[in-house]
Amino acid sequence: MILRDRVALVTGAGSGIGRAGAELMAREGAHVVILDRDASAGSDAAASIRDAGHRAEAHAVDVTDDAAVEKVVSAIAARHGRIDILHNHAGAQVPGDLESVDVAGFDRSWSLNVRAHFMAARFVMPVMRAAGRGVILNTSSSSGVLYDREMISYTTTKHAVIAMTRQMAGDYARFGIRVNALCPGWVDTPFNAPFIGQMGGRGAIEAYMRDKVPLGRWGTVDEIAECILFLVSDRSSYVTGQILVADGGETIA
Repeated sequence: MILRDRVALVTGAGSGIGRAGAELMAREGAHVVILDRDASAGSDAAASIRDAGHRAEAHAVDVTDDAAVEKVVSAIAARHGRIDILHNHAGAQVPGDLESVDVAGFDRSWSLNVRAHFMAARFVMPVMRAAGRGVILNTSSSSGVLYDREMISYTTTKHAVIAMTRQMAGDYARFGIRVNALCPGWVDTPFNAPFIGQMGGRGAIEAYMRDKVPLGRWGTVDEIAECILFLVSDRSSYVTGQILVADGGETIA
């Protein structure tokens, strides 16, 4: 098991990609700490991991609540003596172009998609620096490297995550800490509902994929989980400041 006895903190792990990544990390030996504002979803994910014979715990936390995140990070570090992995995954889509996007929604998107990543990394960094090692993975999106029509909030925040990732990587490599970004493309989860609605429904988005995505299909959460495992494990030990795009080839189309 390539993550044996490591402690991994995953935000937004109650469902979708975050949950699949947490489950795979647990299968590979990590003790997974799930942070999700949906207490039921987080508890269910942790219970599923434990039922499979692996280690997990869940905390109902809104990751935009700095004090709550800091409290959990401090408690985990004190109890386990380490935090080896932080996967900042929690995020949200807010539809709309410059003139139609809800300004409050834009602000919430920034707070969740960018600032919450920043703060969680800030809280775990002293623990990782003291250990002389650690991995931070920030979830961006293929929207962080592409134009997404009428999704100015999401695209702006996901581009910002990539810039922030590169800056963190450059600043903290000398402490043995690696920081990378994951850019999933079209993955079939409820997370995509706002954009699917904006595109005109599921039929329209699947027609788009057939035309614009070379592999011609949705990705699966399990496929993205394998990318997560690569980036948080020693399989990528010489990789930092990089962006892994898993989008079925959309960015080359």
